[in-house]
Amino acid sequence: MMNSTMSGNMNCEQYREAFAAEPGKSSAEAAAHVAQCAECAAFRSDILLLDKLIGRALEISVPELRMPELAPVEDDAAVATLPFRRISAPVWLGLAASLVIAAVLGIRLLTSETDYATLETEILAHLDHEPQALLVTNTAVSAERLHKVVSANADMDTSPGLVTYATKCVINGHIVPHLVIQGEHGPVTILLLAEEMIEAPVPIDGEGVRGIILPVGSGSIAVIGERDETLEKIEQQVVSTVHWKT
Repeated sequence: MMNSTMSGNMNCEQYREAFAAEPGKSSAEAAAHVAQCAECAAFRSDILLLDKLIGRALEISVPELRMPELAPVEDDAAVATLPFRRISAPVWLGLAASLVIAAVLGIRLLTSETDYATLETEILAHLDHEPQALLVTNTAVSAERLHKVVSANADMDTSPGLVTYATKCVINGHIVPHLVIQGEHGPVTILLLAEEMIEAPVPIDGEGVRGIILPVGSGSIAVIGERDETLEKIEQQVVSTVHWKT
């Protein structure tokens, strides 16, 4: 299991946002966190690689595009003769560099090194990788934070409960909102899987936790909590609250 525990006052979400914004800068708090978190260390390596590729692409000299002059001819018309020219090597190199950057960004950020047999298996593994999300707390995330995380995928009529964690994560190659609310017996995880259409509910059974993936319109919603948590009420509330954006 990867270690994603908090170091000091910085958690994984805060570290990744700060490092992605300024890859060249690192505070003592950030250094302490990444030294203990394998997931954030891998994230750091990916961002540094991407930053290096972008730098190399920007160093490539691309010839200035020159438009031919139009010469007047009879009948007040104007034509231009364009000679055949081969695209120079720097242009091809620039295009290739752009494609490499796009490929690295897509592969590194939207895929995992681990292949999971089922969606529920990947969800359980994801929860193991983010233990800092499952804190018992009365401190809610701000309305602005919740809207920022959810708005690209869905609209929510009301909050499904006391939302104490909200971030975007990658599940099965898709960026999805990952929310945590406080249930009666502990934190309850909610994953808004807008691009995961299923035909029937899929149970989730993990070590010490249970849950379900519910079909909701063109997508699905996963709800996972402690074994003694009453999830049915939360499931109904979330399903009636969330509306996918088309």
